[in-house]
Amino acid sequence: MEAANIKILFFDVGGILLTNGWGRDSRKLACEKFGLDQAEVNELHNFIFNVYEIGSITLDQYLDTVVFNHPRDFVREDFKEFMYAQSVELGETLAWLKEWKKDCGFRIISLNNEGKELNDYRVKKFKLHECFDAFVSSCEVKMRKPDPGIWQLGLGIAQASPQQCVYFDDRIMFVNTAQKLGIRSFQHTDFETTKKILEDLKKENGGH
Repeated sequence: MEAANIKILFFDVGGILLTNGWGRDSRKLACEKFGLDQAEVNELHNFIFNVYEIGSITLDQYLDTVVFNHPRDFVREDFKEFMYAQSVELGETLAWLKEWKKDCGFRIISLNNEGKELNDYRVKKFKLHECFDAFVSSCEVKMRKPDPGIWQLGLGIAQASPQQCVYFDDRIMFVNTAQKLGIRSFQHTDFETTKKILEDLKKENGGH
């Protein structure tokens, strides 16, 4: 592959820049705080969450199925507030990437699985427009990783070939899927490792 051809960096968000929007740990905390049956919540979550992530139902409809399927002694808004509060910045990566982007010479595009309300909140709260030129989010494009179609759509939006792109994800399964499509891909394990990879890519690409 001609490394000098790289134009686009695709980044996952949860697990690299921010915590996962509504992962297993967050659901466990919610069950403890709100007195929910964890086994039931996880079973119902697994049943419906994919449908939420591809934008087919709203957050309220998701909650109707998973949480408010019984009378509760707490209100919906308090639960939603708790959900949103689970999104926090992970380490230094986001702040560094926003700064690095200014003269890196690459376009950076988010490629992530997220339900709409959580996605919108995270983009606004963490000023992700300062980091990304475009967002390929499952809730907007109606498909989710590991569907190869979401990467193919990303390539189409970027108007770039797989060889011109690099992809970062914390989940090896998604890294492997992208690699099978011909996209050079890296598993994010920590800030320093990813930072070095990015600096090396910039040098390969004739950056300073």
